[in-house]
Amino acid sequence: MSRIYRMKALLAASVAAVAMFPPMAAFAQAVQTSTQLEPVVVEGEAGDGATGPVKGVVAKKSRTGSKTATDIKDIPQSVSVVGRQEIDDQGAQKADEALRYTAGVFAQPFGPDSDTNWLYIRGFDATATGTYMDGLQLFSYAFGGFYVDSFGLERIEVLKGPASVLYGGSNPGGLVNYVGKRPEFERKRYVETGVNDAGNVYLGFDIGDVANNGVVSYRMTGKVAGGDTYSDLQNGWRGFISPSITWKPDEATTLTILANYSHIDENHNGGSFLPYSGTVTDRIIGGVNYGRIDPDANFTEPSVDLYRREQGSIGYEFEHIFDNDWTVRSNTRFSAADIDEVSVYPNGWVSPTSTQLNRINFGHDTDAMTFLSDLQIEGKVETGPIEHTLLAGIDYKYYNIDQVQSSAIFGTTPPIDAFDPIYGAPLTPRVSYLNQDLTQKQLGFYAQDQLRFGDGWLVTLNGRYDRGWLEADYRPTFYSSSSSSLSQTVGDFSGRAGLAYEFDNGVTPYVSFATFFNPIIGTTVTGDLFKPETGQQYEVGIKYVPTFIDGLFTVSLFDLTRQNVASNVSAFAQVQTGEVRSRGIELEGKVNITDDFRVTGAFTAYDIKITKDDDFNHRENGGISVIGKTPFIVPEVMASASVDYTFRGDWYDGISIGGGVRYIGSSWADNENTAKVPAVALADLKLGYEKENWGIDLNITNLLDKTYVSSCQTTLTCSYGEGRSFKLKAHTTW
Repeated sequence: MSRIYRMKALLAASVAAVAMFPPMAAFAQAVQTSTQLEPVVVEGEAGDGATGPVKGVVAKKSRTGSKTATDIKDIPQSVSVVGRQEIDDQGAQKADEALRYTAGVFAQPFGPDSDTNWLYIRGFDATATGTYMDGLQLFSYAFGGFYVDSFGLERIEVLKGPASVLYGGSNPGGLVNYVGKRPEFERKRYVETGVNDAGNVYLGFDIGDVANNGVVSYRMTGKVAGGDTYSDLQNGWRGFISPSITWKPDEATTLTILANYSHIDENHNGGSFLPYSGTVTDRIIGGVNYGRIDPDANFTEPSVDLYRREQGSIGYEFEHIFDNDWTVRSNTRFSAADIDEVSVYPNGWVSPTSTQLNRINFGHDTDAMTFLSDLQIEGKVETGPIEHTLLAGIDYKYYNIDQVQSSAIFGTTPPIDAFDPIYGAPLTPRVSYLNQDLTQKQLGFYAQDQLRFGDGWLVTLNGRYDRGWLEADYRPTFYSSSSSSLSQTVGDFSGRAGLAYEFDNGVTPYVSFATFFNPIIGTTVTGDLFKPETGQQYEVGIKYVPTFIDGLFTVSLFDLTRQNVASNVSAFAQVQTGEVRSRGIELEGKVNITDDFRVTGAFTAYDIKITKDDDFNHRENGGISVIGKTPFIVPEVMASASVDYTFRGDWYDGISIGGGVRYIGSSWADNENTAKVPAVALADLKLGYEKENWGIDLNITNLLDKTYVSSCQTTLTCSYGEGRSFKLKAHTTW
């Protein structure tokens, strides 16, 4: 029996076992008593308010910035929280869509990619090393990652800046923590269905209840979707189911089991991997203007294109509060994914005078597994006038990827006309060029002390030591019959220190300093494994929680340096001499003016520069040095504002109108800063109606249907942003 088959069988059995808990719990309740119990109603936020539902658009607490239930204003780094209400107001069907109005986050840099949530924070890609689910990392390498459906989320939290001191290896620009829906010890019956104007239909459900005289609560969340999309030739279906159950025998003890199974079977969208000429600018050949490539055009080969993902996870969260108010927590999760993919995608113009695009016939077969565990102890002590909230923990990460990547020999895949594509040309077979098994393990010891004194002073001190191990087995490929193994052990300290003062009027200024340590996978031009990335951040800011209205306002200025950045000396060889510095300012405000009137606003301005790089390749070819230049992809200015208002009164009671505007500033298409992607302003609209236990919403994204390029990563690879889309949703509760 193969490893992946055993893995699938284990996950399927685990999810099925958790899914059986609700009927079993209900049966136990029925045989224990014949008394009809009234539904349990929980007022306010679930739990400590740090993981439960957000009231409107204003979250007050978070665990992401400190691993303790802390007021956001007391965390010495910038934190943003997008709750379920805000996700629904935007009509977001993906997690990255839900963060388009968040300061410091550049979402969907490669357009509406259906199988990945792409996110950049403070200028750095957080997709692979900066995404977490319920506080445990969703690490990915190459194509071995884990997909999260936004329908299963209660909130999305963004911690900006280094987080190694709490989480070990992580993206230096910040992290996104997805907080899943979980049992709330109340009856829940919710169903929604929707369709977009491309014909993609979905059905989602969220069912929960209480059993065993209030000792057990369960919840079952799921969604299935399928149909066409906006790209030519793309269709498919997907679905997930997430059962969870919480056992709470007393007020001091809680055990929650969380499981998930997800499946995606579709083909790829178009609108990406396109050249600068023909997307950002018109394609002009010999005085003839061919215009720009259709954003919906798809240059794959439908006879071979596929994307299949099966993934599952099972884990638990345990908490016990002792009589002395010290708390022990243990969080653990095992996840596995099997991803198969074949894609034929563009790779630049055949020649300067051609309308045909070169193409690459690419495929991979990837199995990924991860095991994560985090054990914590938290308590309060007093030393004279100082109150300490202490946290200590040990966490462990295990990640394994077994992958084979292949492509047709370069230049043998037939090109295709960008303005008159004809499909069906014979394809040469793909051959393997990468065949490897990689394992990365990390063990971390961390401690935190939050000190309060002097009627308003707050000091946060963090320290951590990490030990990491990487094992890499390289197996024979079409191009090489040899095999080799490499291993590496690394370790380092990271820290954070923050100082804040809480004024009585709700204003809290703060200053912090943090270092980070991030082991990465890869090899240098000499064949050595990469050293971990390191760096530091200075941040100052103000957080304001008004006393006269339900709101949260933040402003932060930061100076972040990322060291040991890999830089290319040729197309396929790298050295670790790079350094990138990101400086900027972020402003964000969220206000529940009333329960029916919500407003958000955000502004981001960066100064991102490559401060060190190996310029050998540029010097040898008479090119431009990239030192002092701005990296491609990320815009240096972004701004947004949104509003949602529900009318109350006569016949119009329950009608809601909302919308927002987003400004995405210009960015560079290349690190030499010779080609620019222009800025764009976009408008979104929402109309809704809600009556008693049902409602209907219409969201229109990119209302004016502006055609724009979201970003380029070199002038060979540009991506269109999402065009105008209509999303209609109906929902009911009972």
